[in-house]
Amino acid sequence: MHSWRRILSLLALLSSAVAVPAPSAVTSAPAASPTVPYASDDPNLPLWNENENIVPEPIRNTLGASILGPQNIPIELQNPDLFAPPSTDSGSVPNYKWPFSLSHNRLQTGGWARQQNVNAMSIATALAGVNMRLEVGAIREMHWHNDGEWAYIIQGDLRISTVTPDGQVYVGDVSQGDIWYFPAGYPHSIQAKNTTAGGAEFLLVFDSGTFSEDSTFLLTDWLAHVPKEVIAKNFQVNISAFDHIPSRELYIFPSAPPPVNVESDMVVPNDTPMPFTFAMSQVNATQASGGSYKVVDARTFPVSTTVCSAEVSVEVGGMRELHWHPTEPEWTYFISGEARITVYASSAQATTMNFQAGDIAYIPPSFGHYVENTGNSTLLFLEIFRSGLFQDISLTQWLALTPPELVKAHLGLDDATIASFSRVKQEVVGPIH
Repeated sequence: MHSWRRILSLLALLSSAVAVPAPSAVTSAPAASPTVPYASDDPNLPLWNENENIVPEPIRNTLGASILGPQNIPIELQNPDLFAPPSTDSGSVPNYKWPFSLSHNRLQTGGWARQQNVNAMSIATALAGVNMRLEVGAIREMHWHNDGEWAYIIQGDLRISTVTPDGQVYVGDVSQGDIWYFPAGYPHSIQAKNTTAGGAEFLLVFDSGTFSEDSTFLLTDWLAHVPKEVIAKNFQVNISAFDHIPSRELYIFPSAPPPVNVESDMVVPNDTPMPFTFAMSQVNATQASGGSYKVVDARTFPVSTTVCSAEVSVEVGGMRELHWHPTEPEWTYFISGEARITVYASSAQATTMNFQAGDIAYIPPSFGHYVENTGNSTLLFLEIFRSGLFQDISLTQWLALTPPELVKAHLGLDDATIASFSRVKQEVVGPIH
C-alpha cells in the first residue's frame, strides 16, 4: 500500500503542475445555498494493487461486506475498482473490458492467433481485434476480408504484400511500432522476416465488430473447394500441375524467410499511388505534461480511410485527460503498464474498470472517460477508431473556451480556477493532459 500512496502523491503533484491557479483580483465564492448538495470529498482511490499479498474484500468505507463463499483472488486483485467500486460509479454500463488472455487461442505450426469480437464483448459493435504470432519465416497465408484491416507491430519484423483491384502491387516491410492498412477485399499476405526478434507478434484491428478470423477468404481453402479440372482450365495448364495443392486451408504455416532485400522479393516494382505501410515508429512523439502521444490518421497515412490511431504514453502518476470522441467508438489496447478508466454513459451511469497489458477497452461514441496510470511504470496504449480522422474533445479545453460566468454557474468555481483552465488549454489540444 505504501507504493500506491507514493503514486497518488505524484498524481497530485502532476495535476498541480498542469493547472496552477494564478492570482486573481476577482474571486467568486461558491453559492451559499446550492441547488443540489455539493459532491462528496470522500476519496475513491483503488483500494489495492494486483501485486499485494492480501485477500481482497468488496468493502469501501461503510459499504459492502466480506465474502463468505469462494473467491477468484487473482482476478479480484486485478480489478479493485470493479470488486470494490468507487462511490461515484452508478447504474449499469455494459462490460467494456476484454483480456486477450481469455480468448480462445488457435495454435498452428509456425504461430498462433486469438481474437476479440462481439461474441466476446457485446458492446464492441464497430471494431474487432486479433493478436497474432508468427515464427521466423512463417506465413499468414494469402487471403482477403470483407472488412478493412489495420495492424500494429508489437515486436519483430514482417513483410506484407497486396494487389489492388486495378492490378497495382505493393510489397513492404514493417518493424516494431509500425502499422499497415488493407482496404476491404484487397488480397494480402503476411510473413515474418529472419531477424533477432525470433519472428513477430502483431495486433490486427478490423472495422467491424462481427469480424471473425475464422471466416476469412483463404487461397488454399478456395482452391480446395474448386474441381481441379476447373482450376486447370482457369490457368490454361495441365491438371497435373495442381497435384500438390493442399486439401484444406493452411492459415498459418512454416516456410523459408523472405529475402532480406524487399526489392528482390517484388515481381514488379511497387506501383500503387499510396503506400500500405507507415513507419509510425519513426514519428517524433508530441510531448505533453504527463506523457507523450503520436496520432496517425488519413492526413498522414492517406490509404487508411476507415481506421486511425493514437499511440499514447503516460508517465507514473499521470493520466489521459477527461475527454470524449464525438462520433466514433474507441478500441483501446494496453501494451504495457496498469491503468484504470471510468466510463460515463449519461443518465447517471458510470463504471470504473482496471486494465493490464494485453487487455482491451471499448468505449462507445461520446462516452466521457479518462485513462489513469495506476502502476509504477510507464503506461503505453493504443487508441484506435473506426474513422479516417482522429477527433476528441477535451473537458478542460471546453471549459476554457466557454464564457466564464456560465462555467461558474454550473460548477461553483472561482475566477482563479477558471483562469487556470485558460492557461493550460494549449497543453490539452492533443490527447495527453
